[in-house]
Amino acid sequence: MDDQTRIEIEAAAFRTLRDHLMNKRPDVQNIDMMNLAGFCRNCLSRWVQEAANERGIEMSKEDARKLYYGMPYEDWKSQNQSAASAEKQAAFKTAFAENVRSDDTP
Repeated sequence: MDDQTRIEIEAAAFRTLRDHLMNKRPDVQNIDMMNLAGFCRNCLSRWVQEAANERGIEMSKEDARKLYYGMPYEDWKSQNQSAASAEKQAAFKTAFAENVRSDDTP
């Protein structure tokens, strides 16, 4: 397989994952994803931002989230996110510390 085909296949898989999380499973909370898998939708948007920045494309965290979520993050959050229990928040602190660089913010 040539590099361009591999890149296109990987991009298609990413879009499928994003669409699945956004459209088919918006009920799955980011905190649950982070606690279970060590990443969430915000991580995916940050990875988009990092990839853009590595290529010399200026992209803020808010711009990356808007690109990923298809709307401002606060809008998506108000439509889909519920309050997390104290137990989930405590587990999140651990998961975040284990899976995200110390210079990143949620």
